Amino acid sequence: MGGCFSKPKPVELKIEVVLPEKERGKEELSASGKGSPRGYQGNGTARHFHAEERLPTPQPYPSPQDCVEATVCHVKDLENGQMREVELGWGKVLLVKDNGEFHALGHKCPHYGAPLVKGVLSRGRVRCPWHGACFNISTGDLEDFPGLDSLHKFQVKIEKEKVTIRASKQALQLQRRTKVMAKCISPSAGHSSSTNVLIVGAGAAGLVCAETLRQEGFSDRIVLCTLDRHLPYDRAKLSKSLDAQPEQLALRPKEFFRAYGIEMLTEAQVVTVDVRNKKVVFKDGFKLEYSKLLLAPGSSPKTLTCKGKDVENVFTIRTPEDANRVLRLARGRNAVVVGAGFLGMEVAAYLTEKAHSVSVVELEETPFRRFLGERVGRALMKMFENNRVKFYMQTEVSELRAQEGKLQEVVLKSSKVLRADVCVLGIGAVPATGFLRQSGIGLDSRGFIPVNKMMQTNVPGVFAAGDAVTFPLAWRNNRKVNIPHWQMAHAQGRVAAQNMLAQEAEINTVPYLWTAMFGKSLRYAGYGEGFDDVIIQGDLEELKFVAFYTKGDEVIAVASMNYDPIVSKVAEVLASGRAIRKREVVYATQQNR
Repeated sequence: MGGCFSKPKPVELKIEVVLPEKERGKEELSASGKGSPRGYQGNGTARHFHAEERLPTPQPYPSPQDCVEATVCHVKDLENGQMREVELGWGKVLLVKDNGEFHALGHKCPHYGAPLVKGVLSRGRVRCPWHGACFNISTGDLEDFPGLDSLHKFQVKIEKEKVTIRASKQALQLQRRTKVMAKCISPSAGHSSSTNVLIVGAGAAGLVCAETLRQEGFSDRIVLCTLDRHLPYDRAKLSKSLDAQPEQLALRPKEFFRAYGIEMLTEAQVVTVDVRNKKVVFKDGFKLEYSKLLLAPGSSPKTLTCKGKDVENVFTIRTPEDANRVLRLARGRNAVVVGAGFLGMEVAAYLTEKAHSVSVVELEETPFRRFLGERVGRALMKMFENNRVKFYMQTEVSELRAQEGKLQEVVLKSSKVLRADVCVLGIGAVPATGFLRQSGIGLDSRGFIPVNKMMQTNVPGVFAAGDAVTFPLAWRNNRKVNIPHWQMAHAQGRVAAQNMLAQEAEINTVPYLWTAMFGKSLRYAGYGEGFDDVIIQGDLEELKFVAFYTKGDEVIAVASMNYDPIVSKVAEVLASGRAIRKREVVYATQQNR
């Protein structure tokens, strides 16, 4: 994101109630791909890869028959800073007027189809109202995450005070654009043990790193390896849609990796990193050399240590197979969820219409208490209770009882015994960095990888990104933090790639998080750890509210439900380097009563 983060200035904050968006009970799934990679032999061991191929790049206007042109308005119909959806016959376009100039872009966010006309226009870009992705209005390029694709940009001409747009019919229907990427020209045949860039971890950080390298013209070899058996997929979706299949969750189809020469190693576990010789060793003995290395191993879920911890049908949801098995076992039966954080509550919400009963066990007094505060947590808890979810708070599991090896009961320290055919654990995670302990790559006392603003570790040429890192958060005075958000992993992966190419980029994105439960979407932006007050506008009981989290005199985070696009507005203010003062929010809240 642009903007300077030094010397924050107060900003006049106008907060107003807006009509709630029509929330979708089930979000759209990501772009999908089918099939699995084929294998090759390297050092005598079967591996998986994607061959170097390239899909044809579609031309903006392949033929006159593909074009549509329409006059959509008078130049005075839009004020500066105004956006409007206009119809071109073959599809809609987002028309933007900024500093006297008109721009025409795709009207839906490529991430999950949010209407960008309901977003926030600021500093030459439009921010998605749902998940905070930002697009340059002059180019359509994706400038901040989540998501992978950019918007199409259409031709605008002004004649006799009329605004006319010319667009490709194909582009109008696709509603997304993949940036031009370089082709890999380094032959891998005969050189299976060496590489130029090696990426350990194929989540959002790893995939965005690989894509950014190609977008920036890097044409040497890239190898992306993962413990998973699948190509990169939207892991954040697993707890929201337990029935989702790998091909529905895939972030890119397998043809994409072939086209851009990104080799995939699946079911590949790195056990040693030799920074002196720039080499990694896999569990099966396979070795790869690198010139630049990105570590994005993610995290490992915590498990129970109580009596009976090894019984069957107790899950941490890490893969589509995990999610699918939980759903099969829960249908018409009794499900227990341990942990009332985002993963646990999303699973509980999804299972309410599938299971006979859903119970949630949590150590805290209310769900999300540390993250969203007591009042918001209680409002969300009531929403779950109204949907037949039973809560067992301020307690934990003391024993898992089985019959013929399979889970039958969950015993709580409060002595309550819950019938359970399946149990899902959402009790936190630890960084998956055990393989780095003897590598010389720095780890902190909790196992996280500390990086600087350029995502560099203490070892030259070795970068890290995603859930396993701590990094300086620019707008919080460079405080070293760990933020395991899907959006943050995207941003860190791009910054790492840019600095592999010596572009001296720095991480300065504003964290943005979302969840969906019972057809309601909660948005969150900022970093609220250590908040000492919560200012709420709206109606918690009606689940139409915005909550401002403050520390001292400063707003450090915001959450909302049915109050779009307030979270994106606040994120944009924070991204510009300006501070929001508590007294401004208090005053605005009083004015709106």
